[in-house]
Amino acid sequence: MSVRSTRVIAVANQKGGVGKTTTVVNLAAALSLLDKTVLVIDLDPQANATSGLGLAQQPGVSLYPVITGRMDVADIIQPTPYLNINIIPSELDLAGAEIEIAREENHLSVVRREIDRVLTAGVFDYVLMDCPPSIGILMTSSLAAADSIIVAMQCEYYAMEGLSVIIHLIEQLRASGVNPNLSIEGILMTMFDVRTRLSSDVVAEVREHFGDLVYDTVIPRNVRISEAPSFGQPVVFFDPQSRGALAYRVLAEEFVERHTKLTR
Repeated sequence: MSVRSTRVIAVANQKGGVGKTTTVVNLAAALSLLDKTVLVIDLDPQANATSGLGLAQQPGVSLYPVITGRMDVADIIQPTPYLNINIIPSELDLAGAEIEIAREENHLSVVRREIDRVLTAGVFDYVLMDCPPSIGILMTSSLAAADSIIVAMQCEYYAMEGLSVIIHLIEQLRASGVNPNLSIEGILMTMFDVRTRLSSDVVAEVREHFGDLVYDTVIPRNVRISEAPSFGQPVVFFDPQSRGALAYRVLAEEFVERHTKLTR
């Protein structure tokens, strides 16, 4: 078997509640339906991506014992109920990884070191990292490990302000030499409300500033997207014909098409 060229993508925003975890879970699900193999890495101690893919938190099953040298990364990769999707789960103790990583001499390379060990197996097409919703060592280390970033942005008034923070962090990681090739994979507008002028205005403003970086696909506000996590399922499987599920399937196609163009 030839070794796959795996792309490592962080889904990030320093603000919570913008659809970041929902995007990780449902993009992974939609990619799996396109016969892509995906590893989700849940780096948020709240472990919502873990539960959203049908797994319960387990003490000691996260990147935390790997970072502290107590376990090998291969031993914590878990199957999910869904074909083509595996996960490195999270747990509440992962919050302690901030302290452990800070003690490392090259602390920003810690997450990349572990991901590189996964990539050598050549098993996955994509690694999707669900980053914590705050700019701390764990998030910064995650971005240092990524090839690119999907920025999930809610269609609200202060969206541009949050985006500028992420862009500044990317520029710092590039300029410092920690991750000189880090780029924005795309900007995804989420929670679009067709009933309000505000949603349309925010999307228009972001497109005006960032052009083709903004995905054509916009994720709508949808009750089924909100309900699916309580059943431990991506909405793509929970209600395949819902507006939310269809939007994420279109996003996956757009995502793969962009990636294909990058690798030509």
